[in-house]
Amino acid sequence: MFQIIGVIVVFVMVFGGFTLADGKFAIILEALPFEMMMIGGAAVGAFLIGNSLGVVMQTLKDFAKLISGSKWKQQDYVDLLTLLFQLTKTMKTKGVIALESHIEKPYESSIFSAYPKIMKDHFAVDFICDTLRMMTMNLEDPHQVEDAMEKQLEKHHHEAAAPAHALQTMADGLPALGIVAAVLGIIKTMGAIDSPPTVLGKKIGGALVGTFLGVFLAYGFVGPFAARLGQIYEEEGTFYKIIQAVLVAHLHGNAAQISVEIGRGNVPTGFQPSFSELEEAVSNAPTA
Repeated sequence: MFQIIGVIVVFVMVFGGFTLADGKFAIILEALPFEMMMIGGAAVGAFLIGNSLGVVMQTLKDFAKLISGSKWKQQDYVDLLTLLFQLTKTMKTKGVIALESHIEKPYESSIFSAYPKIMKDHFAVDFICDTLRMMTMNLEDPHQVEDAMEKQLEKHHHEAAAPAHALQTMADGLPALGIVAAVLGIIKTMGAIDSPPTVLGKKIGGALVGTFLGVFLAYGFVGPFAARLGQIYEEEGTFYKIIQAVLVAHLHGNAAQISVEIGRGNVPTGFQPSFSELEEAVSNAPTA
C-alpha cells in the first residue's frame, strides 16, 4: 500500500512542480513514446543479457512482494518456534530414534504436517532436517554446526537476493541509457540545424526528455523497487536465522523451552510474540 502511495507522490510532485512552473507537456508527450521505447527497451534488453532465465523469472515473480511484503507474518514465527520446540523436545526426551522418522520423511511427519505454510518452504524444511540429521550423526560440536548452517544461510540469501541486485544494476544503467537517447536526439537535431529556432528548440527539448526519463525511472522507481526487495529478502532471511539460533541453543544443551525462548528473542520486533503467547502456543501444540 505504501508503495502505491509512493508512486503517486513521485508523479504528483515531479509533474505537479513542472506544471506550476508553467511547463508545457506537449514536447514531453510528443517525445515520450520514442524515448521510452529506446530507454525502456534497452534497459529490458540489458536486463535479459545480464541475467539467467531463473533470475529473470524470479524477479517477475517477486514484484508481488513489493505490495505484500515478506511472506512471513507474526503467526508464522509462532508456528516456527512451536515446531522447533516439538522437534527439540522429542530429540531430548525420546531420543534420536524417535526423531528420525520426522526428519527423514518430513512431509509425512505428524509434527511438520501441523504447519502447512512452513512445509511449503522447502528450504526451511530442508534446513531444519539437515541440521538435525547432522546432530543425529554425532556431529555435536556447536561451532561446527553453526558454521555449516551459516554457510547454508549465506548461499540461500545470495541466491534469493539476485532479483534485487539485478534491478539495482538496471537502475544504475538507466541514466546512461537516457544520455544515449538524448545524444541520438541531438544527432537528429543537428541534421536539421538550418531549421528556425522554434523548431530547433522543440527538437532539443525532445532530446532532453531522454535524459530526464532515464534519471526519473532510475531514481524514482527502479532503484527504490530494488531497495524494497532487498529489505524484504532481509526480513525473510531472519526467519531462517531463528532456526539456526534455536538449534544451536539446543546443541549447547539447553532445554527445549530455553532454546525457543532464545529464538523468540531473534524475531523482528514487529512480529515478536510475547512470552505468554509463545507459551500458550507451545502448550496447545498437537502432540506427535
